[in-house]
Amino acid sequence: MTPSPSTPLISAAELLDALADPALRVLDTRYALADPLSGRLAYLGGHVPGALFADLETDLSGEVRPDGVGGRHPLPDPEVLARWLGAQGIGNEHRVVVYDDPSSGQGFYAAHAWWLLGWLGHSRVQVLDGGWPAYLAAGGAVGTEDAVHPPSTFTPQVQAGWLASAGEVAALPGTVSLLDSRAAPRYRGETEPLDKKAGHIPGAANLDWTGGLNPDGTFKSAAQQAGRFPAGDVVLYCGSGVSASANLLALALAGRAPGPGTRLYAGSWSDWVSDDARPVATGED
Repeated sequence: MTPSPSTPLISAAELLDALADPALRVLDTRYALADPLSGRLAYLGGHVPGALFADLETDLSGEVRPDGVGGRHPLPDPEVLARWLGAQGIGNEHRVVVYDDPSSGQGFYAAHAWWLLGWLGHSRVQVLDGGWPAYLAAGGAVGTEDAVHPPSTFTPQVQAGWLASAGEVAALPGTVSLLDSRAAPRYRGETEPLDKKAGHIPGAANLDWTGGLNPDGTFKSAAQQAGRFPAGDVVLYCGSGVSASANLLALALAGRAPGPGTRLYAGSWSDWVSDDARPVATGED
């Protein structure tokens, strides 16, 4: 069995060297909130040979509830996600590399898939640093056929301590920092393109996930990431629990892996505002 990697990232050159490994599985998670079909179309137009496509809405999220509880991208049922992974040919024995396209301005989907797999107890997973553009720049071959791998068995071991509930977020002690990973205008409540209320959870500080990336879409160094975050325990959220994963990956680069001290409020803002009784703050907190 492939050992767990020492870093959550893999370079394009390292991926090229690993493509012949029969224990490797590659997931293409390209997507755009404004155009849900764009990721699948991008995959059909060209992808890493052998890569499987994972759709944020249909494969990596649970069913959206009419009352909004759980948010716009609810966590999938662990057993359902595990069955999907096994049907795609991803088992507990496989090494997984996930990529998206940060040049689209939404390079957080791979980090979300990385977090989801880790939440299911799979530690042998890495994100392609720089995503699809980095792979092309490294001279990677382009495939256009849907990948097919023999079915496998994925047995989940859910890491319950990685999550914070809405109730826990509402009662966080002062020793825990609540970090909002959205862009500053959404945090301040100046605009809200997706959810029914604008603003942020009272007491949260803004830490835009894009601050962890270099201009070319690669992640900043471990030292730079460490300087972005407050000391002590943190809980992160965003709009629907997806882009906050990029900050969780940045924390892991800085040596603070997901766990009880670095939790995700998975439902995030879209879940928070599903209950009109919950308070909302605007402006700078």
